[in-house]
Amino acid sequence: MTTRSTRSPRRRTVVALAVVLAVLAGFIVRLVDIQVVSAREHIEDSKSIALGGSRPLYGTRGSIVDESGQTLAGSILLYDAQLDPSNVGPVERTAADGTTEEVSWTAVAAEIGAITGQTAGEVQKVVTDAKAADPDSQYAQLKRGLTTEQYRSLAALDIPYLYFDQHPSRMYPDGAVAGNLVGYMGLDGEALGGLEQTQNGCLAARNGSTTFEKGKDGVIIPGTEVVQPAENGGTLALTINRDLQWYMQQLIAEQVQDMGALSGTITVVEAKTGKIRAAADFPTLDPNDVDASDPDDRGSRIFINSFEPGSTFKPLTAATLIDAGGQTPASTVTASGRESFPNGARVGDSFNHPEYLYTLAGVLIDSSNVGISKFAERVSPEVRYEYLKRFGIGDGSEIPFNGQPSGDLRTPDRWDNQSFYNIAFGQGVSTTIPELMGAYQALANDGVKIPLSLVDSCTRADGSVVEPELSEPRRVVSESTAVAVQQMLENVALQSTLSDQVAIAGYNVADKTGTGEKTDGNGRYKSGVYFTTMIGFAPAEDPQYVVAVTLDEPTRIKSSGANASAWQKAMTQVLKTYRVMPSTEAPTVLPKFG
Repeated sequence: MTTRSTRSPRRRTVVALAVVLAVLAGFIVRLVDIQVVSAREHIEDSKSIALGGSRPLYGTRGSIVDESGQTLAGSILLYDAQLDPSNVGPVERTAADGTTEEVSWTAVAAEIGAITGQTAGEVQKVVTDAKAADPDSQYAQLKRGLTTEQYRSLAALDIPYLYFDQHPSRMYPDGAVAGNLVGYMGLDGEALGGLEQTQNGCLAARNGSTTFEKGKDGVIIPGTEVVQPAENGGTLALTINRDLQWYMQQLIAEQVQDMGALSGTITVVEAKTGKIRAAADFPTLDPNDVDASDPDDRGSRIFINSFEPGSTFKPLTAATLIDAGGQTPASTVTASGRESFPNGARVGDSFNHPEYLYTLAGVLIDSSNVGISKFAERVSPEVRYEYLKRFGIGDGSEIPFNGQPSGDLRTPDRWDNQSFYNIAFGQGVSTTIPELMGAYQALANDGVKIPLSLVDSCTRADGSVVEPELSEPRRVVSESTAVAVQQMLENVALQSTLSDQVAIAGYNVADKTGTGEKTDGNGRYKSGVYFTTMIGFAPAEDPQYVVAVTLDEPTRIKSSGANASAWQKAMTQVLKTYRVMPSTEAPTVLPKFG
């Protein structure tokens, strides 16, 4: 039986519980109204007192790699440090003994500066200037471009008003190796030179962003974040061999300095594919430290210079004579050391000699200007022009490179009496290294010209591969003509005055020199200064690689003999790098005189 005394407490308990449940129900109903039913209205209300904000999401710029995938240019993360001036002040830290200590703002500024390379005063000034511009400022840029090590050291200080943004930056792990080709980036991330610029369409990333709304307390309002993903750049694969490129850069630097030249280049092309395996310049550029180089040294002279080729043109004239003029390596002319022609033109050789009965092979061996001029009379100017165009002279290359010129080959109607002869031995006409390399590649490849290439492919972030569009290979001269010129150039290497300097044990080699005069910009030739070239291929009986060495105004040796030792070392290294088998047959010796 329940008594009055027991019913009263129970009733109070039930009533209290009911009241509590009613209150909870009211809270739940109101919470559902706020969070679900009226959520959109409340978000809009909050925006009236909210601050808009955004953060960039950085895509990673694509890498540039060599033929084997070794990185020539890549991206790393750097950090930008910012301060919140509205919260700057002393920092409380827990000491080793467990007690709490307060570190003053001045001391904190000194800790920060010790890592960022600033003084305590400079760090404090960042905050002072920000507050002067805006007393309510919550943002002040402290230092940009901090390394990962600096970022970690700053983060370890556990300063609540110091925060960071990360962004990608360019790095070149091998420094100057291929620097003139790869190019460089500006501090603002703009591609400014070389392949970084011309291949920006492959390499460039597309940045994304995160936008949001935050309240006055700086907290992001839930549900307001909108993310636009970033897109990474593609990987640019070059035909260059990094290790060979490094060797050639050391070699040409040494040769330029030994010969007292202004500059120099070494170019290596695979004869059967047209792929450029090395393109070395000196002076060169380290893209990690662009300001350390002269602006004139920041491009690749291989691709941005033109020059008079001199006697390296004689094999092209010889190929024309054989292919279209019925001549052979054994065809003859009589030539003295200096002669005047019926049209009033005068031509002289680089050395005095009596009248010789030269073979065409002998004209190349002795590099006789008079001899090749007399041979050139046996084909019309129109035919000679047509064949030079077939070889690619004056057409430029298909390699995209900013500032790349084309050679200057005038049409026959603009040839005067002197240039009729001079063009046969490479004067009064200009070309470029890619054009000349392309012509010799055709001779080395049995008469078939393959466009030179520096880029193998671009692999996009989605995995798709894009290869450069190049013209189809084309026949320039017959196979028999090309083989005849190969043999004549092999005899140049065997019988010229530089034969000992270019010989490579175990290999038959073929080469030709050229000593081109330089103009002063006003149409007159400079006195006593030359642009020298040595170009050739090996093995002579089955050419695999074409190598050219150029020097601009060598002073110790002013002729193309200045290039000989570097050419021999360069070709030797190429044959080793690609494990080209030695020659197995004796060279074909051709007579120099009839």
